[in-house]
Amino acid sequence: MSLYKYFRISKPAPDRVPGDRVDAEYRRLRSRTFWGASVVYSLYYVCRMTLSVVKQPLIDGGVLSASDLGLIGSALLLVYAFGKFVNGFIADYCNIRRFMAAGLFVSAVVNLVMGLLGFLGRAVSIPGIVMMAVFFILWGANGWVQSMGAPPGIINLSRWFPLSKRGTYYSIFSSTPYIGKFLTFILTGVIVGALGWEWGFIFAAAAGFAGTAISLIFISDTPESKGLPSIQELSGEKPVKTDSMPTRELQKIVLRHPGIWIIALSSAFVYITQYAISGWGVLFLQKAKDFSLQGATQIIAFSEAFGVAGTIFAGWLSDTLFRGDRVKPVLISGIFCCASLLLFLFTGGSYLMNILYVSVFSLFIGVLYCIVAGLMAVDIVPRKATGAALGIVGISSYVAAAIQDVVTGYLIEGGADKAYDFTAAAIFWTAACVLSFVLPVLNWRSMMKKVVEA
Repeated sequence: MSLYKYFRISKPAPDRVPGDRVDAEYRRLRSRTFWGASVVYSLYYVCRMTLSVVKQPLIDGGVLSASDLGLIGSALLLVYAFGKFVNGFIADYCNIRRFMAAGLFVSAVVNLVMGLLGFLGRAVSIPGIVMMAVFFILWGANGWVQSMGAPPGIINLSRWFPLSKRGTYYSIFSSTPYIGKFLTFILTGVIVGALGWEWGFIFAAAAGFAGTAISLIFISDTPESKGLPSIQELSGEKPVKTDSMPTRELQKIVLRHPGIWIIALSSAFVYITQYAISGWGVLFLQKAKDFSLQGATQIIAFSEAFGVAGTIFAGWLSDTLFRGDRVKPVLISGIFCCASLLLFLFTGGSYLMNILYVSVFSLFIGVLYCIVAGLMAVDIVPRKATGAALGIVGISSYVAAAIQDVVTGYLIEGGADKAYDFTAAAIFWTAACVLSFVLPVLNWRSMMKKVVEA
């Protein structure tokens, strides 16, 4: 079987589900697919965030410097950006079950190899430049396969859920990265502290292999592939013009839509801020505030836990409280997000106060992440081109996140005494936070005037 045939979208099943069983079977398979994809995508993040936990041990062990780690981190994010763009377009045509499983499996293998490479380096004393080059290549490869997670995960919402439920379920799915980060900072942090940085990569690999199995067992590609009617028939939605248009034509419309590019730029600033705290927060707490590795990872883990609440809260806030208004929740969340970030970066504070600062920050950056980087884009494109829209937003977001990693690494680089200075980096992160909500608030009305019929 060729790769094309293996990964292409499933054909309708020859045997149809009897009419009296359609509703029950649809709800069962929809639930399995949604929760399966949500768990799998959270485990994608376990395989993506390992480097954020092991930075201090790598620096202290003389394996890599802060600027090395910035370059390695940017390799994943930059490759991920282009991968998400390409794979977003490809995923519209693909079997989401197989596509999602394949990406996580390779990501797990990369983590396993990096952990084993660490053990090898201890045994034969691999030169630092070689270790840096190999890590750069492997982590960049991880970026490509990591980009195979989000598009099928979100496309499952378009294939299995009616439009009326999209906001709520999108917000739940958007919380899964925070769950993955929480698991990483808590479990991987404990493992690294007890056993060494190599075991952090080994643990991530085990989580990835488990996620691969979950994807293959629980996720279904389309209702039609299981003998069910299409989602439009199941939900009673009225047909629209774009339902009959070829996917390729719809993707071209999305590429020409100016609103998508404004959202993409806004999302870029969301990701700069979000990845700054996720990727450098542990090191910031250790170097700027003198916390231990255990204390720092616990503080950042709390922030990721509140990010889950923020993304779930975003759906209710936007769809229920503000009745579909995207601007008001973005503006309110942006103000709270900025205020808490300033307190975290420019004040001291105890262990509990820092937990409070990052928790409030993460709660409201979670709202921005869900609405700006997701719902706003999905709102203005046809269902069959969801992957393309997310690909455009994704490439902008992760190129920005990659640039952030490099810039931050050089801004904080210490001298011979390793006296890291986070002042310039903190200003950079704060400016991005402001722009992340100001841009969509100022432009949303004009974007909606040019909305594509969905």
